[in-house]
Amino acid sequence: MPFSNPGFDPKNIENLKAELKNSGKSFKVIPDDENSDEFVNFYFIGKYEGREVIYDAALYTLRLHHASEVYELAEHEAAKKFPNFKGINYEEDENGNMKPLSSEEEEIGWFITEIIMDLEEEEAVKVQEFVDIDTNHDYGIGLDAALNVEEINEKVVAKFIQEFNDDTLVLDETLYSFQTEEDEI
Repeated sequence: MPFSNPGFDPKNIENLKAELKNSGKSFKVIPDDENSDEFVNFYFIGKYEGREVIYDAALYTLRLHHASEVYELAEHEAAKKFPNFKGINYEEDENGNMKPLSSEEEEIGWFITEIIMDLEEEEAVKVQEFVDIDTNHDYGIGLDAALNVEEINEKVVAKFIQEFNDDTLVLDETLYSFQTEEDEI
C-alpha cells in the first residue's frame, strides 16, 4: 500500500533505523546551509498515535528564535514606513563581493537596525521554549522547537530526542529577551 506521506512508510522508517544504527546516533542531520551552532535540521524516529514515524525536526536556540521574532517585527515596521519595501536583497558581483545597496535599501536597512536596537533595549519581544508539531508535513511529522541553550550540538539534540520520545521533556515557561552582542553588529 503506497503511503501519501513517505515519513510514515515502514520501508523508509526501517532504512532510517539502519542508517542510525550504523552511525551510532539517534538522529540524522539533514544537510542544509542553514545548519549552524544555533540551528540544526534533522530526522529522528518517534511515535505518533501509537505508531512509528519519522520526525523532520528543526531545533534552535532561544536566542536565535528571539532574533528572528525581533527581525520579523522590524521588517513589519519597515513595510509600514516604506510602501515599496519587499525585503533587502544582497547580491554579489562576479568576484564574490557584495554589491552596494541602493540608497533606499540602505535607508531601510538603517531603519530596521534602529527598530531592532529599540525593541531589544525595551525588551519588547519575549520568547520561551516551545515545541510545535505539524501533522500536515510533507515528510513524516514536522517538529519545530526552541531551547534555552547556548548552542545546538549533538549532545543537545540527542538529549532532546530522548526526552521527547520518553515524554519527559519539560519546557522552561520563563519569558526571555535577548540583546544583540556587540560583536554581532
